[in-house]
Amino acid sequence: MPSGKRTYIPAPAAVQPGMELKLYYCGAEDCAPGHSWGPGLKDHYKIHVVRSGRGILRRGGRTYAVSAGQGFLIRPQDVAYYEADADEPWSYAWAAFNGLQADSFLGRAGLGTEAPVFSCTEEEGTLLWRLIEEMIGAGSRPASRDLRLLSSLYALLGALVDRAENGRDAVPAAAGGTAGDSYVARAVAYIETNYSRSMTVEELAAELGLDRKYAARLFKEALGVPPRQFLLRYRMEQASLLLRRESLSVAEVAHSVGYRDPLLFSRMFKKVKGCSPQIYRRK
Repeated sequence: MPSGKRTYIPAPAAVQPGMELKLYYCGAEDCAPGHSWGPGLKDHYKIHVVRSGRGILRRGGRTYAVSAGQGFLIRPQDVAYYEADADEPWSYAWAAFNGLQADSFLGRAGLGTEAPVFSCTEEEGTLLWRLIEEMIGAGSRPASRDLRLLSSLYALLGALVDRAENGRDAVPAAAGGTAGDSYVARAVAYIETNYSRSMTVEELAAELGLDRKYAARLFKEALGVPPRQFLLRYRMEQASLLLRRESLSVAEVAHSVGYRDPLLFSRMFKKVKGCSPQIYRRK
């Protein structure tokens, strides 16, 4: 970690809207006693990893004690306040990010809307800290800076997902989400990644490590529709976007969203959208 009390690295200005993930900034700080931020809100996600010391997080009318070996997440539009302890102020590192898949990835990590604080083993905490160090170090490599920052951000979220998979959920004071929420978030992420090929509910359940019927029930309870119907709707939404590109034939659009048979695709599209792909394109 570069020497000094505070290290702050902004992301390159070249990041584009609509990205799956994009890093806003990252940094680290040895906080002064009582150092605080807020109350306020951000338009992005921000993860803090506490290496030493302690402090508090206030969010949603609740106060959480956070100390070394833990971290906390601030979500977009959450009014939050955090403060370093007066006697043992924390030293923490942070990464701020957003993107189309940010919420889905955080759901897989067990960090739902009601779980802002998480705990780590010493090994996990060291890994998270090192990954943020790598982000900060990327600032010295201007030619590859954007790629290195994004790579480290994916690795950071991957480490948080692994932590959740190992059975460490949010600290009890923050409990409120359910294990099912994490499974559903993973299921949605899997569908969004694999919709363009042939896939089944059985495959989805196997990916989650769950019984097919149980996985389908969790999904329907959370989203109001079974996985098969969600997949159909998602495919048709993607097809709607592709149909706006006149250079693509209907058959090419069908193959792009997982249908080998253009006629079957047309029937499913009409079922969901109320008109054929050809008419939709003309409209």
